[in-house]
Amino acid sequence: MLKKFSVENFKGFKDKITLDLGNPSNYGFHPEVVVENCITKGIIYGINGCGKSNLGLAIFDVITHLTEKQKLIQNYDFYLNMNGRKSFAEFEYTFAFDGHELVYKYSKNNVDTLKQESLSIDGKEVIYYNFPENDGFTLLEGSDTLNSSIRNESPISRVKYVSANSILADNIQNKVFKKFIDFVDRMLLFYSLDNRGYEGFMNGTEGIAEGIVNSGKLKDFEKFLNENDIEYNLYERDVDGRKAIYCHFDNKDADFFKIASTGTRSLALFYYWYIRMKKASFVFIDEFDAFYHFELSEDIQRKVNEVVGVQIFTTTHNTDLMSNDLLRPDCYFLLKDNNISSLSELTEKELRHAHNLQKMYKAGAFNG
Repeated sequence: MLKKFSVENFKGFKDKITLDLGNPSNYGFHPEVVVENCITKGIIYGINGCGKSNLGLAIFDVITHLTEKQKLIQNYDFYLNMNGRKSFAEFEYTFAFDGHELVYKYSKNNVDTLKQESLSIDGKEVIYYNFPENDGFTLLEGSDTLNSSIRNESPISRVKYVSANSILADNIQNKVFKKFIDFVDRMLLFYSLDNRGYEGFMNGTEGIAEGIVNSGKLKDFEKFLNENDIEYNLYERDVDGRKAIYCHFDNKDADFFKIASTGTRSLALFYYWYIRMKKASFVFIDEFDAFYHFELSEDIQRKVNEVVGVQIFTTTHNTDLMSNDLLRPDCYFLLKDNNISSLSELTEKELRHAHNLQKMYKAGAFNG
């Protein structure tokens, strides 16, 4: 689980900003959202331009050099903060795996150029590399032979290099390291419309219709739409060698994506990822309900909350979702003025299940 994340001098974040998921409050309701003392479900609020999308990109920067999965490299233009004095951005991730803590730190001059990299397990630094000086070490058992050859390799991540080229011994430290690599490999970020793309988790540009049909989930998708008051009789059809979803009507059939509304297409995109995200480790959905009415937004968030063993965070402007019936105060985060804090951290008042969080928010109770 991701326990804490910090970034500095990246895009709009000139100063260090920290998302702390490892400090849950002791609420008696919705205990299922806390696993290994980490918050696993949450909603991030903030005005336009406050940095919600950039926060997602910052968290997912790690996949750009540790994995071969899908990358939205074009979204990392203007990488460094325009007013920052440093020539690099700094990132720090703290993870919890089976009672062990792994801290991964690195700095970059741009999305493609690492400056420094460090990985510690339970307080012991086991991988370090300084790229400008071309010097570092690895202490994981089974990686010792890499120390003599590492300087002759291309300037890729040393963590990635160790993972790909070592036969690591079977011990606790190495198991934690492998869990970290697996976690990063299964991270997923996606936007609410398919033309904005996705990052992490897999590769390719599979169409939504094709993905739903090939997963054998077409009738389940039809049921999903019907449950949200969208009545269609769906069936699959081959069109120019590709799977398509068609709607059957009394007078004429039509391609689902040619007649569906923007909101319905957004819902189809969510479903495409929903049937896959159960295998993910960490999911970030930017503006997940931009095209939904309130009831649908709530239904989708409830569906997200039911996914077990996956950390899932969404961004929205919809304060109607700010309810203790849906989540709890330490799961709602406000991003403002280069700071992100949960509602429970922004008030000295003891928040109970009966409190109306939305009403309190609009009254300024969480202004800090």
